[in-house]
Amino acid sequence: MPEKKPRKSKAAGRRRRKPAGASTGLLATELQAAPPPGEVADLHRTIEDDGGKALALYREPYGGRWVVLAALPIEKVEPTPYQRNLSDTHVRKLEAVIGKLGRFLDPIIAVRAPEGQPARYWTPNGHHRLSAMKTLGAKSITAIVVPEAAAAYQILALNTEKAHNLREKALEVIRMYKELTCLDGATEETYALEFEDPAFITLGLCYEERPRFSGGAYHPVLKRVDGFLRGHLRAALETRRTRAQTLLALDDLVVQKVEALKAKGLTSPYLKSFVVARINPVRFRPKEAEPLSFDEALDRMTKAAGKLNPEKVRIDDLARSGGAPDESG
Repeated sequence: MPEKKPRKSKAAGRRRRKPAGASTGLLATELQAAPPPGEVADLHRTIEDDGGKALALYREPYGGRWVVLAALPIEKVEPTPYQRNLSDTHVRKLEAVIGKLGRFLDPIIAVRAPEGQPARYWTPNGHHRLSAMKTLGAKSITAIVVPEAAAAYQILALNTEKAHNLREKALEVIRMYKELTCLDGATEETYALEFEDPAFITLGLCYEERPRFSGGAYHPVLKRVDGFLRGHLRAALETRRTRAQTLLALDDLVVQKVEALKAKGLTSPYLKSFVVARINPVRFRPKEAEPLSFDEALDRMTKAAGKLNPEKVRIDDLARSGGAPDESG
C-alpha cells in the first residue's frame, strides 16, 4: 500500500501577498511640500480657537489628503453618537497599559462635530482610548483631525481598536443610518462603504427591538438575499423596518421549535443554528438558479419552520449539523 503523503494545512499553503509592482502615494519629503488649502488652514485656526494646538499639517502618505495632527482639549472630544457601547474590559486594559507605560502613543481620529452638538469634536474610532484617557485624568488627547466630516460615518472601516462582533456592527450601522436620513439625496448605495453589509441594517433594527436576538443564526441567509435598497434613506428605512419585523416573527417561530427540541431532551448550544439551517432555502440552492429576494426567502423559511416536526429530529441530526453556537446577546 503506497505511503500517504501528509496533508498540508491551509495555513501552511497560504502565501503572503506580494507588494504592488508600482509604488504609489507620496514621498516622505512631499507630505508638507505644498501649502495647505484654505479649508485646512481654517481647521488649523479653529482647533486653536477651541483651546487645542495644531502640531502639524500634512498630507497623509497614501491618498495625499490633508490632515491635522493636533492636541485637543479632552473635554471637547466625544465618540460619534452611533457607536457601539464601551467594553469595560477593553477600557480597563487600556487604562492599565497607558498608566504602566506612562505614554499615550496612538492618536485617535477626529472630525469637527456638527453645529449645535455639545462636543466640538467627534472620534469615529477612538471611543475606548478616549474613555481610558479621561478616566486617567488626562487634560488633552492627540488626534489626527480629518477635514472631511464624512469620516465620522466610516466607523467600521476606521475602527482598529477592538474587533466588532455582529451585534456591535449592526447597531452602529442602524444608528448611523438613522442619523443620515436627514441628508438630502442620501441612499443606501451612497453609503455602501460605511454600512459595509446591507444585512447589518436589517439586523440592527432587530437588535434594537430585541437585544438578545440571535442575529448570527440568520446572517448567512441575509447575506445572500438582503441587498442595498434604492431610494432615499427615509423611505428605505420603512422597508427595513418591515423586513426586521418579518425576521423577528420568523425568530419567534424558530424559538418555539427550539423549545420543543429542548422539551424532547435535546440540549445543545447549536439548537437555533440547527433549526435555521434546516429551513434555509439558499443553503443548497444551485448557483445557476434565479436568486431569491428577501421576501421570497423569508416566506419560504416561515413556511418551512411551521412544517418542521421536532419529534422527527434525532440527536444524530444535531451532531452532524455543527456550526457556531447560538448567540446569547
